[in-house]
Amino acid sequence: MSGKCPVMHGGNTSTGTSNKDWWPEGINLDILHQHDRKTNPMDADFDYREEVRKLDFDALKQDVHALMTDSQSWWPADWGHYGGLMIRMAWHSAGTYRLADGRGGGGSGSQRFAPLNSWPDNVSLDKARRLLWPIKKKYGNKISWADLMILAGTVAYESMGLPSYGFSFGREDVWHPEKDIYWGNEKEWLAPSDERYGDVEKPETMENPLAAVQMGLIYVNPEGVNGVPDPLKTAQQVRETFARMAMNDEETAALTAGGHTVGKCHGNGDAGALSAVPEGSSVESQGFGWGNPAMGGKASNAVSSGIEGAWTTNPTQFDMGYFDLLFGYEWELKKSPAGAHQWEPVNIKEEDKPVDASDPSARRNPIMTDADMAMKMDPTYRALCEKFMADPEYFKKTFAKAWFKLTHRDLGPKARYIGPEVPAQDLIWQDPIPAGSTDYSEEVVKQKIAESGLSISEMVSTAWDSARTYRGSDMRGGANGARIRLAPQKDWEGNEPARLTKVLAVYEQVSADTGASLADVIVLAGSVAIEKAAKAAGYDVRVPFLKGRGDASAEMTDGESFEPLEPLADGFRNWQKKDYAVKPEELLLDRAQLMGLTGPEMTVLIGGMRVLGTNYGGTQQGVFTHREGQLTNDFFVNLTDMGNTWKPVGNNAYEIRDRQTDALKWTASHIDLVFGANSVLRSYAEVYAQDDNGEKFVKDFVAAWTKVMNADRFDIA
Repeated sequence: MSGKCPVMHGGNTSTGTSNKDWWPEGINLDILHQHDRKTNPMDADFDYREEVRKLDFDALKQDVHALMTDSQSWWPADWGHYGGLMIRMAWHSAGTYRLADGRGGGGSGSQRFAPLNSWPDNVSLDKARRLLWPIKKKYGNKISWADLMILAGTVAYESMGLPSYGFSFGREDVWHPEKDIYWGNEKEWLAPSDERYGDVEKPETMENPLAAVQMGLIYVNPEGVNGVPDPLKTAQQVRETFARMAMNDEETAALTAGGHTVGKCHGNGDAGALSAVPEGSSVESQGFGWGNPAMGGKASNAVSSGIEGAWTTNPTQFDMGYFDLLFGYEWELKKSPAGAHQWEPVNIKEEDKPVDASDPSARRNPIMTDADMAMKMDPTYRALCEKFMADPEYFKKTFAKAWFKLTHRDLGPKARYIGPEVPAQDLIWQDPIPAGSTDYSEEVVKQKIAESGLSISEMVSTAWDSARTYRGSDMRGGANGARIRLAPQKDWEGNEPARLTKVLAVYEQVSADTGASLADVIVLAGSVAIEKAAKAAGYDVRVPFLKGRGDASAEMTDGESFEPLEPLADGFRNWQKKDYAVKPEELLLDRAQLMGLTGPEMTVLIGGMRVLGTNYGGTQQGVFTHREGQLTNDFFVNLTDMGNTWKPVGNNAYEIRDRQTDALKWTASHIDLVFGANSVLRSYAEVYAQDDNGEKFVKDFVAAWTKVMNADRFDIA
């Protein structure tokens, strides 16, 4: 800045020091409000899922097909076909999904933003999106980037000879980077894997919810564990990371083979010569990253992973060439021009070599990564590959279905699918739910519930436990389907199995007597309890209710994939399964964000749940009222009362005592007190503690409760 004039500059306009830097132990409430309307350039009444239905689907697909072989001089296509690049873009968009928390994936178009747009594993995918820009520009609001990127990968496979299993539109773009996704603690790209494992020799010890082995990678290091080739060790990392994406061994083998049947790796040059990543590039670069001074207009000179070469003899055709070469030759370790470890065949026939990506008169050695060699050397993967080789049609169908799962896993249930190519078959990973009856009397059901003898706490807790599994990250879980009565949910500790069994027995009889689904009865009982509690507090309210939930069967339920939905903590019911290194309020924020709650909604639900007596096991922590079972704002009134003092008395335990007499009044957990200690949460608590806001508290509680109960009602959206 030497020699430049100073200027008043008080705005925090760059990504420098923030509150988090000053107070690193603070909680990040921003994750609850990250997609505020102010970030969205679309009109307030714009509904993408309605707009995309107006799309000329056939015309769009024709344009994407044409793009595949329309090579551009500013980024020439390998062998004149962009298929490999488009597949990699779609794959790396969808491949960030992880089953543990449902976050990541291709459902939001977030690859456009940092950090994903600048990850080492995403080198030059900015070029794929720029190639798609004329199509996005042409179809405008009728096609999201999220849909277009996944569609481009699917069309690429079709263009190269693989019939598609199907495709759905309906992914809505976000407009700034997602703040809720934890990608790891490492502060450098490709930091050694050891940092995210308890023991790097034991892949299952990888830190949850992470699925990728190193910061900046989608899956595993293609050169081997920590860049050291060892296919058998790599096989174990492949197995774990794909399992964390909800893929079994057969799907993993099919995806690896099918993904590497087309396209190539790029490492024909010096990776150190590339310019800055997109997020760090100069303004004249216009978001173009990884500029390559040695490109010279030749596709074969590109550098991305550092590995160089194609996997198959015909890299623009979907065929069995991957298996032919992998199992037809012995392979030895070599180094690419960029210095990366790669496997190359011994004594390969000239006609089996793929031609150069830019010069059809020259042939180059094919390559395999360490993960490819794992398919040959790991006994389980090898057996699966041999099965595919014996039945090419089975391989193609298995890969097509696995690709469909990969690219649709975070789109939610089939009720959300849009377009003419939605497969008719119901797949178990889509969590299918049959349609529920609406031909019953809501009032008759409510009357039977009211006469059942169940307590307010039992009814509210059961409805909450059924609905709280919902994850907006991948639209899984929720009350629809009544899976709380099935394994594994019926046995989860957080669902209090003994209480649950008692309550469900009553509800099953009500369902049998009235024709209402059990799922509807569970939710409707929560309404009955809240209306009763509000009336006892002096407020006549009706909790909105939507009929039509269905009851899923055990055959419709992939129990193993539901296990990650088990709550390990639920601050709303003041419960933790055990002590964790993560603070209780962080676990609360994580659950609230997955459920789609705002800060005020989280706050009002906590206050209401406490006074309704819904704590796990009936504990009294945080029940700051002498009117338990009435829907009052007492939690907030007493939390903010300076006539009280707050004293720690043990691990996550506090006493609330009268400031004058020191008489014990209540007990509390850390989560209860954070609503008075955190300045933002206290500001919400003070609103609900005001003398003139008792009615507002009830109204807001009912609205937030209804939002939770209906979060998964995609069948009526």
